Amino acid sequence: MAVVDEPEPTPSPEPAPASAPGHATETETGLVVGHIPLASQESRCIFLVEQDPFQARDLALQIGHFGYAVHALPDLASLKQAVCHTRPSVIIMDVVFPEGNLAGAEVISEIRQLYAMPIPVMFISSRGDIQARLQAVRAGGSAYFTRPVNVSALIDQLDRLTTSEQPEPYRVLIIDDDADIAIFYEQVLQQAGMRTAAVNDPLQVMQPLFEFRPDLILMDVYMPECTGLELASVIRQQEAYVGVPIVFLSMETNRDKQLKAMHRGGDDFLNKDILPNHLVSAVESRARRSRALRSSMIRDGLTGLLNHTTIKEHLYREVLQARRRNVPMAFAMIDIDWFKSINDTYGHITGDRVLKSLSRVLQQRLRKTDVIGRYGGEEFAVMLPDTNGQKATQVMDEIRSGFAQVRQYTEAAEFHVTFSCGIADFPTYEDAIRINKAADDALYEAKRTGRNRVVLATGG
Repeated sequence: MAVVDEPEPTPSPEPAPASAPGHATETETGLVVGHIPLASQESRCIFLVEQDPFQARDLALQIGHFGYAVHALPDLASLKQAVCHTRPSVIIMDVVFPEGNLAGAEVISEIRQLYAMPIPVMFISSRGDIQARLQAVRAGGSAYFTRPVNVSALIDQLDRLTTSEQPEPYRVLIIDDDADIAIFYEQVLQQAGMRTAAVNDPLQVMQPLFEFRPDLILMDVYMPECTGLELASVIRQQEAYVGVPIVFLSMETNRDKQLKAMHRGGDDFLNKDILPNHLVSAVESRARRSRALRSSMIRDGLTGLLNHTTIKEHLYREVLQARRRNVPMAFAMIDIDWFKSINDTYGHITGDRVLKSLSRVLQQRLRKTDVIGRYGGEEFAVMLPDTNGQKATQVMDEIRSGFAQVRQYTEAAEFHVTFSCGIADFPTYEDAIRINKAADDALYEAKRTGRNRVVLATGG
């Protein structure tokens, strides 16, 4: 994408306003709720125990920008009462309170004795001495931060403590002309928690292969019209499937023929009368390695997001699915404003932290069904299925506003960063190439007209 050629200002170390419409509210009881409604985000409920209302509001806003719902509680009595009714994901609190210099840790110890399932606790304090830290550890504290708090490091810890998602089930594509055998394998693997898809006609495998995206392929060797060996060669000729394990299934016992089958693209050879538990073990171990290898190939090493090549493949797939289902989908391109100036002013390590900060905000604020990638350098891309351009613009503009208020840190300064965004949608643009170009042009327009804004391509 071409960038408007004009001098880049030095990133301002001045803090952004502490509040923004739509991102936090403060009630008469002292409750501060982050951007996402508490009722819909119970697993991300944070209790923040802070005596200073200004510090409480500021920290609640900072945490809220990353998708957490924050209850701000003014004292230890409020904390004791709150945990009787709601079990938070994490408690963040000081060590020092009017009740004593270690009262915060002591109250946490009391609370832990009352509940069978311990609540993770992070301590924030002006005290950095060993006595305070030791008492926090004895109370079961999972992290300890001294003021002023590095919000990025705090969010890292929050993410670690609140992530409890189960990994996505392994996906196994079964190719066998015998429908009864295919159904049997499906039942065995599904009972083990895997997802399966079966193809009985090997000549019809390409669309299921493309749409199902298997972690592993179980394939019969001897099939009419097309043998498993031939089909494996066809699959291996496509770059996207070079690394997907192919396990042949057959009653063939001739070792030379088995080796020949693996030479043609197979990774293993299993006998069709294999015991169900052995089949599950064999498939699971190979699918695990396949997923780990594919993850390293398709993800950006710094942010963990999908890389450029993979995000373009996803865009092509999402547009096809949107057309088939007759539903909208939106594609957003994001570029961090003045990123070169950030690197020049604060160094590349700080620049990397900014990239990771934006990637985390996108992951926390978008849906699990949305697809996020690092398009290259300081550019990111987002696909929003079942979302039209107007709704995508609203979503991305809320994220833009929140990210602009996230404090970025170096050893010597605090500063704020903004991004610009261009959006195009289907069916306004009918294919992946046109959507990509339209979003890129809209991003250029956002940059040209002042940056820190979201522009929707209208198709005009």
